[in-house]
Amino acid sequence: METFERARLDAYFAKISTQFKPIERISSFLVTHLLSDRPSFVNAVAALTRLRAVLPKPKTVDGAARNEIERAVPCDTLSRKLFGDPHTALTYIESRAAGETILLIDVGGYFAPTIADLHANFSGRIVGVIEDTENGHRRYADLDDLPCPVISVARSTLKDPEDYLVGQSVVFSTEAVMRNRGDILHGRPALVIGFGKLGSSIARLLHARGVHVTVFDVDPVRRTQALSRGFAIARDRRDALTDAGLVVCATGAISLHGEDFPYLRNGAYVATVTSSEDELELESLPDVYIRAQAGEHVTRYETTGQYFYLANGGNAVNFLHGASVGPFIFLVQAEILAAIRMFSGELDPGLHEVSPTDRAAIAATWLAYFNR
Repeated sequence: METFERARLDAYFAKISTQFKPIERISSFLVTHLLSDRPSFVNAVAALTRLRAVLPKPKTVDGAARNEIERAVPCDTLSRKLFGDPHTALTYIESRAAGETILLIDVGGYFAPTIADLHANFSGRIVGVIEDTENGHRRYADLDDLPCPVISVARSTLKDPEDYLVGQSVVFSTEAVMRNRGDILHGRPALVIGFGKLGSSIARLLHARGVHVTVFDVDPVRRTQALSRGFAIARDRRDALTDAGLVVCATGAISLHGEDFPYLRNGAYVATVTSSEDELELESLPDVYIRAQAGEHVTRYETTGQYFYLANGGNAVNFLHGASVGPFIFLVQAEILAAIRMFSGELDPGLHEVSPTDRAAIAATWLAYFNR
């Protein structure tokens, strides 16, 4: 990032922080993709809260960004295992913020499995969670009884530009990986699993490139939406896999189970929009598969009579090329900052959203800085 761009970004977040300054400055833990542009956002979170630790998402860490952040805030290792066990999760939180009032800022529902135990047993007080992604939104929504408020920005209108541009980056990176091996998109039927915001964007972009696209989604409403937009609808996921030369997994949940992989046709490429642990049951893949590198960022899986290619080890394919969506990402980050202020008031346990009034204020500020 150029010096003047960083200065403008810092000024933008300073303005947002002034607009949404909370009444009380509580402590926080921040899960984030620690990309090259992320220190400005992290610094803004640190200005509004006492930031006790940054937990970078695995495999999306820029070295220079991490070095900058670590000069002021600890960067700890993040994994599903860390917050999958109540004792491990509680021990970690206590080690960083014992007795404090804390807010958990999440990307992908990492805190969801143990949030009830943390809320009940932490020596301080957990006021709630802010969640950034659809995957994480569903993880919290699926809990039987949320013990605290969760403010989700996953379905915000301010996230629509990001979702569209992420779809573009997924298609770009998928095609780049294929071209590095001498393959192209054209003439290769595609299956998009999941027709949410990202899946629908990916399907449209593939179609615009002349690719025949079939959609599979467990939600019948989304299947009707896909049909209305001209896409073929798979009645059965496994039948669809046998015809697809490219499979893009965009559910935020498990798209392919271990027993699904044998249905992939020979030479098919598999790409995902999030981490392999969220989209693919690779650990359940039959042991008969032999794994070998088949070019940069491509793994070839082969067994008797079948082979397929996995892009980027099953992790988000667009992160191979930075996953940049330009300044539009700063809209969603500003909404996260606005959500911090909401914990200054009384919120009931359950899912909440930032108000349309606050979203409009964020958009107006963003336009003043980035509509150039």
